[in-house]
Amino acid sequence: MDIGFIGLGVMGQPMALNLARAGTPLVVWNRTAAKSDAVRELGATVAASPADVFARTRVVIVMLVDGDAVDAALGRGTPQFATNVAEHTIVHMGTTSPEYSRGLEVDVRAAGGSYVEAPVSGSRKPAEAGQLVAMLAGEPAAAAAVRPILQPMCHESIVCGPVPNGLLMKLAINQYMIVMVAGLAEAMHFAERRGLDLQQFLAVHDAGPMASALSRMKARKLLDRDFAVQAGITNVVENNRLITAAARESGIASPLIDVGHALFGETLELGEGDSDMVAVLRAIETRTDSARLDRAAR
Repeated sequence: MDIGFIGLGVMGQPMALNLARAGTPLVVWNRTAAKSDAVRELGATVAASPADVFARTRVVIVMLVDGDAVDAALGRGTPQFATNVAEHTIVHMGTTSPEYSRGLEVDVRAAGGSYVEAPVSGSRKPAEAGQLVAMLAGEPAAAAAVRPILQPMCHESIVCGPVPNGLLMKLAINQYMIVMVAGLAEAMHFAERRGLDLQQFLAVHDAGPMASALSRMKARKLLDRDFAVQAGITNVVENNRLITAAARESGIASPLIDVGHALFGETLELGEGDSDMVAVLRAIETRTDSARLDRAAR
Protein backbone atom coordinates (compact mmCIF):
# COMPACT_ATOMS: atom_id res chain seq x y z
CA MET A 1 0.00 0.00 0.00
CA ASP A 2 1.34 3.41 -0.95
CA ILE A 3 1.68 5.86 1.94
CA GLY A 4 1.26 9.59 1.44
CA PHE A 5 3.66 12.04 3.08
CA ILE A 6 3.04 15.80 3.04
CA GLY A 7 5.69 18.16 4.43
CA LEU A 8 9.42 17.66 3.87
CA GLY A 9 10.88 20.28 6.21
CA VAL A 10 13.57 20.05 8.88
CA MET A 11 11.89 17.02 10.44
CA GLY A 12 9.71 15.74 7.63
CA GLN A 13 12.45 15.16 5.09
CA PRO A 14 14.59 12.80 7.23
CA MET A 15 11.44 11.03 8.38
CA ALA A 16 10.31 10.42 4.79
CA LEU A 17 13.81 9.33 3.82
CA ASN A 18 13.78 6.67 6.53
CA LEU A 19 10.43 5.38 5.29
CA ALA A 20 11.76 5.21 1.74
CA ARG A 21 14.96 3.44 2.83
CA ALA A 22 12.83 0.85 4.61
CA GLY A 23 11.04 0.11 1.33
CA THR A 24 7.78 1.91 2.12
CA PRO A 25 6.11 2.92 -1.16
CA LEU A 26 5.72 6.69 -0.79
CA VAL A 27 3.85 9.45 -2.57
CA VAL A 28 5.19 12.78 -1.32
CA TRP A 29 4.44 16.45 -1.71
CA ASN A 30 6.18 19.55 -0.41
CA ARG A 31 5.51 23.20 -1.12
CA THR A 32 9.20 23.72 -2.00
CA ALA A 33 9.56 21.10 -4.72
CA ALA A 34 13.37 20.83 -4.50
CA LYS A 35 13.08 19.22 -1.06
CA SER A 36 11.43 16.23 -2.72
CA ASP A 37 14.55 15.37 -4.74
CA ALA A 38 16.33 13.28 -2.10
CA VAL A 39 13.32 11.07 -1.38
CA ARG A 40 12.56 10.79 -5.12
CA GLU A 41 16.06 9.34 -5.58
CA LEU A 42 15.07 6.55 -3.17
CA GLY A 43 12.04 5.64 -5.26
CA ALA A 44 9.27 7.87 -3.91
CA THR A 45 6.68 9.30 -6.28
CA VAL A 46 6.47 13.11 -6.17
CA ALA A 47 2.87 14.30 -6.42
CA ALA A 48 1.82 17.44 -8.24
CA SER A 49 -0.37 18.63 -5.35
CA PRO A 50 -1.75 17.51 -1.97
CA ALA A 51 -4.94 16.41 -3.73
CA ASP A 52 -2.79 14.17 -5.94
CA VAL A 53 -1.36 12.54 -2.80
CA PHE A 54 -4.86 11.75 -1.53
CA ALA A 55 -5.92 10.40 -4.93
CA ARG A 56 -3.02 7.91 -4.92
CA THR A 57 -3.02 6.75 -1.26
CA ARG A 58 -5.26 5.81 1.64
CA VAL A 59 -2.96 6.64 4.59
CA VAL A 60 -1.51 10.17 4.54
CA ILE A 61 1.10 11.42 7.01
CA VAL A 62 1.04 15.18 7.49
CA MET A 63 4.18 16.79 8.97
CA LEU A 64 3.54 20.53 8.66
CA VAL A 65 4.42 23.58 10.69
CA ASP A 66 1.01 24.64 11.98
CA GLY A 67 -2.75 24.28 11.70
CA ASP A 68 -3.06 26.72 8.83
CA ALA A 69 -0.62 24.67 6.76
CA VAL A 70 -2.44 21.43 7.63
CA ASP A 71 -5.81 22.95 6.70
CA ALA A 72 -4.44 24.16 3.37
CA ALA A 73 -3.00 20.74 2.53
CA LEU A 74 -6.23 18.94 3.45
CA GLY A 75 -8.45 21.50 1.74
CA ARG A 76 -10.29 22.00 5.02
CA GLY A 77 -13.10 24.50 4.69
CA THR A 78 -13.53 23.71 0.99
CA PRO A 79 -15.51 21.05 -0.92
CA GLN A 80 -12.18 19.31 -1.67
CA PHE A 81 -11.77 18.38 2.01
CA ALA A 82 -14.38 15.59 1.94
CA THR A 83 -12.95 14.25 -1.32
CA ASN A 84 -9.46 14.20 0.19
CA VAL A 85 -10.16 12.60 3.55
CA ALA A 86 -13.10 10.23 2.94
CA GLU A 87 -11.95 6.62 3.39
CA HIS A 88 -8.47 7.88 4.29
CA THR A 89 -6.51 7.76 7.52
CA ILE A 90 -4.95 11.14 8.31
CA VAL A 91 -1.87 10.90 10.51
CA HIS A 92 -1.12 14.29 12.06
CA MET A 93 2.56 14.24 13.13
CA GLY A 94 3.19 17.96 13.55
CA THR A 95 2.71 20.05 16.68
CA THR A 96 -0.44 22.12 16.96
CA SER A 97 -2.71 23.06 19.83
CA PRO A 98 -4.69 20.18 21.34
CA GLU A 99 -7.91 22.10 20.62
CA TYR A 100 -7.04 22.38 16.94
CA SER A 101 -6.39 18.64 16.73
CA ARG A 102 -9.63 17.78 18.49
CA GLY A 103 -11.57 19.88 15.98
CA LEU A 104 -9.70 18.37 13.05
CA GLU A 105 -10.54 14.87 14.23
CA VAL A 106 -14.23 15.77 14.38
CA ASP A 107 -14.15 17.13 10.83
CA VAL A 108 -12.17 14.20 9.39
CA ARG A 109 -14.47 11.62 10.93
CA ALA A 110 -17.57 13.54 9.84
CA ALA A 111 -16.22 13.41 6.27
CA GLY A 112 -15.82 9.63 6.44
CA GLY A 113 -12.12 9.42 7.32
CA SER A 114 -10.04 8.18 10.26
CA TYR A 115 -7.70 10.36 12.27
CA VAL A 116 -4.60 9.61 14.33
CA GLU A 117 -2.41 12.04 16.22
CA ALA A 118 1.25 10.99 16.16
CA PRO A 119 3.45 13.92 17.24
CA VAL A 120 7.05 12.96 17.87
CA SER A 121 9.65 13.65 20.52
CA GLY A 122 13.09 14.36 19.10
CA SER A 123 14.84 16.85 16.84
CA ARG A 124 16.56 16.56 13.47
CA LYS A 125 19.38 14.23 14.57
CA PRO A 126 17.03 11.60 16.06
CA ALA A 127 14.82 12.04 12.99
CA GLU A 128 17.79 11.23 10.75
CA ALA A 129 18.66 8.19 12.88
CA GLY A 130 15.07 6.87 13.00
CA GLN A 131 15.13 7.31 16.78
CA LEU A 132 12.04 9.45 17.31
CA VAL A 133 9.35 8.61 19.86
CA ALA A 134 5.77 8.84 18.58
CA MET A 135 2.83 9.59 20.86
CA LEU A 136 -0.29 8.13 19.23
CA ALA A 137 -3.85 9.09 20.01
CA GLY A 138 -7.12 8.24 18.31
CA GLU A 139 -9.55 5.39 17.84
CA PRO A 140 -7.77 2.19 18.97
CA ALA A 141 -8.15 0.38 15.63
CA ALA A 142 -6.82 3.35 13.64
CA ALA A 143 -3.86 3.85 16.01
CA ALA A 144 -3.02 0.14 15.85
CA ALA A 145 -3.07 0.20 12.04
CA VAL A 146 -0.77 3.22 11.89
CA ARG A 147 1.75 2.01 14.45
CA PRO A 148 3.72 -0.39 12.20
CA ILE A 149 3.96 2.24 9.45
CA LEU A 150 5.89 4.49 11.85
CA GLN A 151 8.57 1.93 12.73
CA PRO A 152 11.25 3.13 10.27
CA MET A 153 10.96 6.64 11.76
CA CYS A 154 10.36 5.89 15.43
CA HIS A 155 12.10 3.46 17.76
CA GLU A 156 9.11 3.73 20.11
CA SER A 157 5.42 4.39 19.45
CA ILE A 158 3.35 4.83 22.59
CA VAL A 159 -0.44 4.90 22.49
CA CYS A 160 -1.68 7.69 24.76
CA GLY A 161 -5.45 7.27 24.48
CA PRO A 162 -8.01 9.44 22.69
CA VAL A 163 -7.33 12.69 20.83
CA PRO A 164 -5.84 15.09 21.94
CA ASN A 165 -3.77 13.08 24.44
CA GLY A 166 -0.95 12.63 21.94
CA LEU A 167 -0.44 16.36 21.61
CA LEU A 168 -0.92 16.98 25.32
CA MET A 169 1.81 14.41 25.96
CA LYS A 170 4.05 16.11 23.40
CA LEU A 171 3.55 19.48 25.11
CA ALA A 172 4.37 17.96 28.51
CA ILE A 173 7.57 16.39 27.15
CA ASN A 174 8.56 19.61 25.38
CA GLN A 175 7.94 21.57 28.57
CA TYR A 176 10.68 19.54 30.24
CA MET A 177 13.00 19.79 27.24
CA ILE A 178 12.70 23.59 26.94
CA VAL A 179 13.39 24.12 30.64
CA MET A 180 16.28 21.64 30.56
CA VAL A 181 18.07 23.22 27.59
CA ALA A 182 17.61 26.73 29.00
CA GLY A 183 19.00 25.53 32.34
CA LEU A 184 21.98 23.89 30.65
CA ALA A 185 22.73 27.07 28.69
CA GLU A 186 22.51 29.14 31.88
CA ALA A 187 24.81 26.74 33.75
CA MET A 188 27.45 26.83 31.00
CA HIS A 189 27.18 30.62 30.85
CA PHE A 190 27.75 30.77 34.62
CA ALA A 191 30.76 28.44 34.35
CA GLU A 192 32.30 30.42 31.51
CA ARG A 193 31.81 33.83 33.15
CA ARG A 194 33.34 32.53 36.39
CA GLY A 195 36.41 31.41 34.48
CA LEU A 196 35.90 27.66 34.61
CA ASP A 197 37.21 25.32 31.91
CA LEU A 198 34.18 24.37 29.81
CA GLN A 199 35.79 21.13 28.67
CA GLN A 200 36.00 20.18 32.35
CA PHE A 201 32.37 21.26 32.77
CA LEU A 202 31.41 18.86 29.99
CA ALA A 203 33.49 16.08 31.53
CA VAL A 204 31.76 16.49 34.90
CA HIS A 205 28.34 16.79 33.28
CA ASP A 206 28.78 13.77 31.04
CA ALA A 207 30.02 11.61 33.93
CA GLY A 208 27.19 12.57 36.25
CA PRO A 209 23.58 11.50 36.79
CA MET A 210 22.05 14.44 34.88
CA ALA A 211 23.61 13.48 31.55
CA SER A 212 21.39 12.22 28.73
CA ALA A 213 21.73 11.81 24.98
CA LEU A 214 20.03 15.20 24.54
CA SER A 215 22.02 17.07 27.17
CA ARG A 216 25.33 15.68 25.87
CA MET A 217 24.45 16.78 22.33
CA LYS A 218 23.26 20.23 23.38
CA ALA A 219 26.20 20.79 25.76
CA ARG A 220 28.64 20.13 22.91
CA LYS A 221 26.77 22.55 20.67
CA LEU A 222 26.89 25.19 23.41
CA LEU A 223 30.62 24.66 23.89
CA ASP A 224 31.26 25.05 20.17
CA ARG A 225 28.69 27.85 19.79
CA ASP A 226 27.22 25.67 17.07
CA PHE A 227 23.79 27.14 16.42
CA ALA A 228 23.06 25.07 13.30
CA VAL A 229 19.42 24.09 13.57
CA GLN A 230 18.18 20.83 15.00
CA ALA A 231 15.19 22.27 16.86
CA GLY A 232 14.75 25.88 15.76
CA ILE A 233 14.11 28.88 17.99
CA THR A 234 10.98 29.84 16.03
CA ASN A 235 9.50 26.38 16.62
CA VAL A 236 10.52 26.40 20.27
CA VAL A 237 8.80 29.75 20.82
CA GLU A 238 5.62 28.40 19.19
CA ASN A 239 5.78 25.21 21.29
CA ASN A 240 6.30 27.35 24.37
CA ARG A 241 3.24 29.40 23.44
CA LEU A 242 1.15 26.25 23.04
CA ILE A 243 2.29 24.90 26.41
CA THR A 244 1.61 28.19 28.16
CA ALA A 245 -1.85 28.46 26.57
CA ALA A 246 -2.74 24.89 27.56
CA ALA A 247 -1.59 25.56 31.12
CA ARG A 248 -3.59 28.79 31.37
CA GLU A 249 -6.70 27.11 29.97
CA SER A 250 -6.61 24.51 32.72
CA GLY A 251 -5.44 26.79 35.54
CA ILE A 252 -2.10 24.96 35.85
CA ALA A 253 0.90 26.81 37.32
CA SER A 254 3.86 26.87 34.90
CA PRO A 255 6.53 29.15 36.43
CA LEU A 256 9.55 27.60 34.72
CA ILE A 257 8.07 27.46 31.23
CA ASP A 258 6.97 31.08 31.67
CA VAL A 259 10.62 32.04 32.17
CA GLY A 260 11.53 29.90 29.18
CA HIS A 261 8.94 31.70 27.09
CA ALA A 262 10.58 35.03 27.92
CA LEU A 263 14.12 33.79 27.24
CA PHE A 264 13.37 32.10 23.93
CA GLY A 265 11.26 35.08 22.89
CA GLU A 266 14.25 37.34 23.55
CA THR A 267 16.41 34.98 21.49
CA LEU A 268 13.96 35.31 18.62
CA GLU A 269 14.12 39.11 18.91
CA LEU A 270 17.90 38.89 18.62
CA GLY A 271 17.46 37.48 15.10
CA GLU A 272 18.09 33.82 15.95
CA GLY A 273 14.78 32.43 14.67
CA ASP A 274 16.47 29.97 12.31
CA SER A 275 19.11 28.93 14.87
CA ASP A 276 19.04 25.90 17.12
CA MET A 277 17.41 26.23 20.52
CA VAL A 278 20.85 26.37 22.19
CA ALA A 279 21.05 29.93 20.83
CA VAL A 280 19.05 30.82 23.96
CA LEU A 281 22.56 31.31 25.29
CA ARG A 282 22.61 34.62 23.43
CA ALA A 283 19.62 35.91 25.37
CA ILE A 284 21.27 34.94 28.66
CA GLU A 285 24.53 36.62 27.61
CA THR A 286 22.62 39.73 26.60
CA ARG A 287 20.96 39.90 30.02
CA THR A 288 24.34 39.58 31.74
CA ASP A 289 25.94 42.27 29.57
CA SER A 290 23.00 44.62 30.08
CA ALA A 291 23.18 44.16 33.86
CA ARG A 292 26.89 44.93 33.83
CA LEU A 293 26.32 48.10 31.81
CA ASP A 294 23.63 49.17 34.27
CA ARG A 295 25.98 48.63 37.21
CA ALA A 296 28.78 50.53 35.47
CA ALA A 297 26.42 53.43 34.73
CA ARG A 298 25.49 53.67 38.40
